[in-house]
Amino acid sequence: MTIDMSMWTGRIDAAEGDAARRWHQVVQPLAAGAAPGIAILGFACDEGVRRNQGRTGAVAGPQALRKALANLAYHPTLPLYDAGTISCDDGDLDAAHQRLAARVSAIVYAGHLPLVLGGGHETAFGHWLGLADAHQDKRIGIVNFDAHFDLRTATEATSGTPFAQIAAECARRGQHFRYLCLGVAETANTRALFDAAANLGAEWRLDSDMTAWQLADARHQLAEFIDSVDAVYLTIDLDVLPAAQMPAVSAPAGYGVDISVVEALVGKIAKSGKLVGADLVEFNPNFDQDSHGAKAAARLAWSITRQLRR
Repeated sequence: MTIDMSMWTGRIDAAEGDAARRWHQVVQPLAAGAAPGIAILGFACDEGVRRNQGRTGAVAGPQALRKALANLAYHPTLPLYDAGTISCDDGDLDAAHQRLAARVSAIVYAGHLPLVLGGGHETAFGHWLGLADAHQDKRIGIVNFDAHFDLRTATEATSGTPFAQIAAECARRGQHFRYLCLGVAETANTRALFDAAANLGAEWRLDSDMTAWQLADARHQLAEFIDSVDAVYLTIDLDVLPAAQMPAVSAPAGYGVDISVVEALVGKIAKSGKLVGADLVEFNPNFDQDSHGAKAAARLAWSITRQLRR
């Protein structure tokens, strides 16, 4: 796979030495034999968003997020690598999912943690497939920060179906579906979706129950979920954030969960020792305002990596 490093550019503070490095100065193209680290993988796809009647444009998300990450201050973490980008140029989402899964599993087998930049939330199905194939001996719990359950019933995969697809695949494999959705908006999920979540044994927390003064309760719920599984797949649909903080998504949130709350809970997952993969999805640069959304997304990606040290 050819890896495009052109987005990894930015400010250089040469007079202050290595302690003044930024991400673009430390990210390297992923190569065979590289020391275990964090592998940044793009999924340039919004076919699922199109099928789900959303605002398309997330296909440009991976490169826009790399650009936002490039100039962030680097603090010691695991080594950072760019693992390239999987594209869906022909509308064949099923095939794109299989390519994403294969790349994710190869990254894990090489000893790295995948950090996937979407793409719409259809990213989640391919990402999970790769993690499940590479961690067949583990009970993987999914923690999804999202205004939506994404448990829709449809005749084809969309950005609204990934966790229904995962639940079906778990049933086919004889595995237990473990799913916690944090930030659910009652206004954006029909009664049918709440029923579907309940029938699948999913857990959730409403956006209205995730204010800063309710953080302790949210932490407790998250801790119990993490304790119940062997490994955690973290997926962040950026529409969980308030529209003022994240305007650049398919479906901006009218209420949302403040980034400080999301970051605190994400940090707990990253420090748990059980994180096996993470992604940020639905970023749509076509609707960004003065890079507000890109900066918020980059901050969350930075927060995940900051907790992952040798």
